[in-house]
Amino acid sequence: MTGQVQVRLFAAARAAAGTGSRPVAAGLTLAEVNDLLAREHSPDLARVLQGCSFLVDGRRTDRTSTTPLAPGTTVEVLPPFAGG
Repeated sequence: MTGQVQVRLFAAARAAAGTGSRPVAAGLTLAEVNDLLAREHSPDLARVLQGCSFLVDGRRTDRTSTTPLAPGTTVEVLPPFAGG
């Protein structure tokens, strides 16, 4: 599958990655994207990702999902937020 998926990182995930977004190859699964982010960025990001929620085109998705992500998909990585 060709094309890209946009990964958007927020709050602590953004700080640990040093960026608010990055493209990844379409066809990867969310589990693979999670592993890729943990491997390519700081050890702090790997730790932060463990507590994050993941939205795929606005729908909460389990980080271990093995469904390939289509080109043009947006993945949002949301750490737990304090307050309410």
